[in-house]
Amino acid sequence: MYTIIISVTAATLISMMLIIICTMISKKTILDQQKMSPFECGFDPKSSSRMPFSIQFFLIAILFLIFDIEIVIILPMIITLKISSATTWFVTITAFIIILLAGLYHEWNNGVLDWAK
Repeated sequence: MYTIIISVTAATLISMMLIIICTMISKKTILDQQKMSPFECGFDPKSSSRMPFSIQFFLIAILFLIFDIEIVIILPMIITLKISSATTWFVTITAFIIILLAGLYHEWNNGVLDWAK
């Protein structure tokens, strides 16, 4: 019991020390203003010199990863069809697909899949 308490305390202290050291090291300096300015153009821009990241692209990439992981999970289920009972396998795969379709419907309802915006 004491070893668990000591381990948790040590992990917390080490984490807190690392957080404090990182915040002290990463303080922004005056030189960061030069990094944010346009490179060798000679005039101040009217808008930000950095283009914003498209959140639509990010959401589509996350959606792709979710369905990619779905394939990785479903493929072993096909192999276990021979070993397990048919009703258990069918209930498991049906629940899995219903959860994924509910997520897809939710994203479709929120407009994540609309590129025409």
